[in-house]
Amino acid sequence: MKTTLVTFVRIYLTEGERHLEPLLKQLHDVEKVRGVTVFRGVSGFGKSGIVHSSHLLDLTSDLPLVVEFFDEPGKVEMIVSHLKDDIDSGHMVQWPANVNI
Repeated sequence: MKTTLVTFVRIYLTEGERHLEPLLKQLHDVEKVRGVTVFRGVSGFGKSGIVHSSHLLDLTSDLPLVVEFFDEPGKVEMIVSHLKDDIDSGHMVQWPANVNI
């Protein structure tokens, strides 16, 4: 199997921040990344220590969201430089990975 090096990015958000739609628009329309996946967490907390979780009786939710994407390392470096001012410090991580081609 042949592989190629990519950089994988994970961004942590919460639904209440209202950052998801603008971020997806940026990644799709402007940055044109290979693909994006968004996961909704059932529970989580960050530096504030406030636990965000889903309960059956909740009418509104402020659940954790995880946005993931990967692309060529140089392209990801450029994308991260575009996003760094819009994503809270410590909420975006990246690492090298191999993808099969």
